[in-house]
Amino acid sequence: MREDRRDQGWKKKACPFESGVMKIDYKDPRTLQKFMSERGKIIPSRISMVSARKQRALALAIKRARFLALLPYVAE
Repeated sequence: MREDRRDQGWKKKACPFESGVMKIDYKDPRTLQKFMSERGKIIPSRISMVSARKQRALALAIKRARFLALLPYVAE
């Protein structure tokens, strides 16, 4: 049964930043909010499908945007 699942050809979801469509920039809160929950927490990479290197850069950009008051630390 497990072999059948492997043969189906599941395609792994690609990182949205690798294709060059999106850029990680702390000055763009709209893009950063897509990777945050409604409560203001950063979504983990296993859910958002962001690569490890880009996830670190994304977390740093979100933290910078929070510090500059472009994004909230917590939802109200």
